[in-house]
Amino acid sequence: MPILDIVGWIIVGFLAGALSGLVVRNRTAGGCLANVLIGVLGGLLGGYLARELFSQEAVYTWLGALVVAFVGAVIVRWLLGLVSDRN
Repeated sequence: MPILDIVGWIIVGFLAGALSGLVVRNRTAGGCLANVLIGVLGGLLGGYLARELFSQEAVYTWLGALVVAFVGAVIVRWLLGLVSDRN
């Protein structure tokens, strides 16, 4: 199966960031660019966690990439909510 290219990861990052915004309701940014950035950061974090916890070296399918990025994006959005100003 093919490994995702950069455009694929941007699309997966946008979807993961948007879905994480629906799950984690806090005052973090929710625009298109913010969703892509949170999703890509979530993909990096999720990929790291998948590699360390489950000994997965790479994600080869769109669905697997979306799940990994979504879990990471939820963690990133939750952490951003913790450190953001509550006012």
